[in-house]
Amino acid sequence: MKQNPQKFQRPFLKWAGGKYRLLPRILKALPTGKKLIEPFVGSGVVFLNTNYDRYLLSDINPDLINLFNDLKKGKNEFIDYCSEFFTEKTNNEKYFYQLREHFNQLKAGKERSALFLYFNRHGYNGLCRYNRSGGFNVPFGRYKRPYFPAQEMEIFYQKSQKAEFRCQPFLKTMAHSRKGSVIYCDPPYLPWSLTANFTSYAKQDFSLDEQRDLALEAAHLAERGVPVVVANHDTPFARMIYEKASKIESFPVRRFISCDGKGRTNAQEVMAIYSRK
Repeated sequence: MKQNPQKFQRPFLKWAGGKYRLLPRILKALPTGKKLIEPFVGSGVVFLNTNYDRYLLSDINPDLINLFNDLKKGKNEFIDYCSEFFTEKTNNEKYFYQLREHFNQLKAGKERSALFLYFNRHGYNGLCRYNRSGGFNVPFGRYKRPYFPAQEMEIFYQKSQKAEFRCQPFLKTMAHSRKGSVIYCDPPYLPWSLTANFTSYAKQDFSLDEQRDLALEAAHLAERGVPVVVANHDTPFARMIYEKASKIESFPVRRFISCDGKGRTNAQEVMAIYSRK
């Protein structure tokens, strides 16, 4: 008799490069420990589907971290407030761009966090993109009825009571590791070609030097007894910087290659596992 595949908890945010489909592989690679540290938390899908005692979750995108913290503090009141932006009136191109302009003038707070969620569900492909001036610039998505993730937000809220969310660079987050910590790193992926151009997820690009620094820090922490798992595209540069990993797994992942969703191809990814030898 064929068994049903394990069902995992989905995050309340849509996220480019999300790891939902790779959860079985990721969870198998993550060792036991008391605290999971994620320097690139993204949508929080790994956090939601693990069972550590505590979590330190960070990212350099302040809008993302502020949203998580506002949900952690606000619970149902904040969820209800966010739902006010999911109406027939707000699912309108003109209104979308008015809110986007307003958002780019707002300071951190409940309204900016709620609008970040609104753009995540109403914007094109759930993208998160900023221009060089820090202005959010994702276009309108033209969805008939954007889904409001109330249940997923409630589950995230419950789990977030065990977590600390910080907006800070990845090396600062990794420096907080101690014996009993486990680190999972899902940095912005390397381009297939070192000359390729790609848009920035935050105000800053994630440079090749930072990719190398991440690999060096992973190797350093593993020597101190802190296991680290790093995901990335499987490129010659990735193989070079992950040469000190205890184990490297390479596998194909189905990816979209065209904006209309019809084109798909297998992209080779790598998981570098660092542990004390």
